[in-house]
Amino acid sequence: MPEDALRQHLHKLLAGKGAHLELAAALGEFPPELTGARVPGISHTPWRLLEHMRIAQWDILEFCRNPAHKSPDWPEGYWPPEGATGDPAAWKKTAASFLDALEQMQAYVDDPKTDLMTPIPHGTGQTVLREALLVADHNAYHLGQMVLIRKAAEAAA
Repeated sequence: MPEDALRQHLHKLLAGKGAHLELAAALGEFPPELTGARVPGISHTPWRLLEHMRIAQWDILEFCRNPAHKSPDWPEGYWPPEGATGDPAAWKKTAASFLDALEQMQAYVDDPKTDLMTPIPHGTGQTVLREALLVADHNAYHLGQMVLIRKAAEAAA
């Protein structure tokens, strides 16, 4: 059935498999000493990016499955406080929460009871398919930024 294939493709895309780094591996292999690294000319630390990804992904997942969900204020509700850099303990906690929500999103799109194509009743035309693609795109974008920050920090050391 074509919808089963679509669900499988979405599952892999959300995991970062294919043309992107695998999210779980990239986060687990990130050097702890660089999670709060500041690189000249770049306004975020890797942890700030990961925390932003966690918040955005959680918000999108909750929007899809909970009609009563209220999104954070934009943009301040989607970022940790300015100046917060994150340490290895914060990275570990954020990564675990991020990966848990990612698994929940994958399970949600895997579930045959989840309608991928019909507009979400409490939305403004969004579908679960669109929201899953948004999560995958957003995560890939910021993971790429983290890789660049890591490389710049390692080169500067």
